[in-house]
Amino acid sequence: MSWRGRLDLRYRHEAGRTVAHDRHEGPLRVLQTLYPEGDKVAHHVLVHPPGGIVGGDELDVCLDLAEGAHALVTTPGATRFYRSAGPVATQRVVARLAPQARLEWLPLETLVYDAARARNDLRFELAPGAQMIGWDVLALGLPASGQPFRQGRYEQQIELPDLWVERSLLDVEDPLTHRRLASPLGWDGRAVLATMWFASAAPLEAAARQILLEGARGALAASPLVTRAGATSPDGRVVVLRLLAERTEPAFAVLQTVWASWRETVWHLPAVAPRIWRM
Repeated sequence: MSWRGRLDLRYRHEAGRTVAHDRHEGPLRVLQTLYPEGDKVAHHVLVHPPGGIVGGDELDVCLDLAEGAHALVTTPGATRFYRSAGPVATQRVVARLAPQARLEWLPLETLVYDAARARNDLRFELAPGAQMIGWDVLALGLPASGQPFRQGRYEQQIELPDLWVERSLLDVEDPLTHRRLASPLGWDGRAVLATMWFASAAPLEAAARQILLEGARGALAASPLVTRAGATSPDGRVVVLRLLAERTEPAFAVLQTVWASWRETVWHLPAVAPRIWRM
């Protein structure tokens, strides 16, 4: 049986506090709103009780951040796309940020099992003055368990309208996909691809953009387990980091270091990590 799930999260800034309201249909929830760094930033953990997404499932997550609201959203574990006999499993995330709103979209990895057929769409709409930090960690198969990604199809799009779009398609039935996964010009045999970005609706000052790039490159250089990586600024409003790794742990270590650096650089906020990351 296929699941249909929808979660609507609305954040409002009221009297110096980000107040959250949620409504759900089907198997999607958020845990209690937490304020580990004070009233201005609301932390949420997004939970999918079935534990994985199978062929035919459709999950929609919609976030609406009003002016001045600041939310940090993460997950307690991997988003798992399981093998499918044919139907496509779909997850869609749409976030709309009003002026001066801030979003930190920081889920744990997306794990694509062998023979999965899945699509993952992420769209973040930033009004003037809005900013966000986001990341996406894609892990293919279970190579440590002898189950690499050898069959299936995975399609993904990360879109920030008018700022930056990244589209990817891995169709293992296509010989070009095999070459891309194995080639030094592609995945180079790695199983994990991480993408991280800082985005601002307004152009960043050149000095701030340079500091963001230096923070990312410094974290990459300090990680002995991440050898294929880089940070660029494809637009004056966006800084992007990408890295390849054998496992998710070194990728997350780099991302968390960069997240702390970027938070301090632009927002002058200390890195108060969600408690769930330490469990």
